[in-house]
Amino acid sequence: LFAVELGVDALREGRLDAVLAGGLSRPDSLYTQMGFSQLLAVSPTGRCSPFDQKSDGLVVGEGAGVLVLKRLSDAVAHGDRIRAVVKSVGLSNDVEGSLLAPSKEGQLRAMQGAYASAGWHPSDVDLVECHATGTPVGDAVEFASLRALWTENETQDARCVIGSAKSNTGHLLTGAGAVGLLKTVLAMEHATLPPTANFEEAGDKIDLAQSPFRVLQKAEPWEAPTGHARRAAVSGFGFGGTNAHVLLEEALEPVAGRSAV
Repeated sequence: LFAVELGVDALREGRLDAVLAGGLSRPDSLYTQMGFSQLLAVSPTGRCSPFDQKSDGLVVGEGAGVLVLKRLSDAVAHGDRIRAVVKSVGLSNDVEGSLLAPSKEGQLRAMQGAYASAGWHPSDVDLVECHATGTPVGDAVEFASLRALWTENETQDARCVIGSAKSNTGHLLTGAGAVGLLKTVLAMEHATLPPTANFEEAGDKIDLAQSPFRVLQKAEPWEAPTGHARRAAVSGFGFGGTNAHVLLEEALEPVAGRSAV
C-alpha cells in the first residue's frame, strides 16, 4: 500500500505516466513457521479466522499482486479498462514503534488522513478490507480503531461490511496489501460484497451488535448507493506500526476494454 502511495504521488506530480505497484511474498516456510511460532502468532489449527470466536493465529501464505496505476484522464484517453479509482491514501507510523503490539492511535491517524484527503465521511464506505490476520489481539485493536473512527464521525447507524482476504489466502506478509486491493477492486467490479471464510461467531472483543459493522458468511449483492459511486477502503497495518489506508471508488468513466495504445 505504501508502493501505491508512492505511485500516486509520482502520477500527480507528472514524474511518471504509468506505474506498476504491488507486492509479492515467497518466504522460506521454515523461517516463517519457526518465527511466527516463537512469537505465538501462528495458528495451531491451520485455519485463519479473522474476527471470529475461534481465531487462534495467522496462517502464512505466498503469492503476488500487481496493479497498473494511471491518471484517470490518461486512462480514459487511452481506452483502458478502468476497474477502480484511487481517491486517497493515508499513511502513519505508531508513536510507540512497538514491533508486535499494534496501536489504535496510529491506525486512526492513517484512516483519518485518508478520509480528510478524499473529503469523504466514513459512512460513505460500504466495505472495508481489513488487515485482520486472525490473531485475537491484533483483530481486536483494528476493530476498536474502526469503531472509534465511525463513532467520532457519528456514523454509528451506518452498516458497513468488514472482512479479510487472509481468511482465504493466508497472510502474504509483504504481498498482503496487494491481495487486499485486488480483492476489493474485483468486489467492486462485480458489485458483490464478499464473505469472510471461517467466520461463524464474533470474538469476545468484537462486538458487532453494538457497532456499525458486519462480517458476511455469504456473498451479497453490492447495491449502488444513493448520491455517489460504490466506495471501499483497504487497510494494511504492518510490523512496527507501519499503517496504510487506501480509499477506492467505483469507476464511472466509459470502459472500453484493453488499452488501444
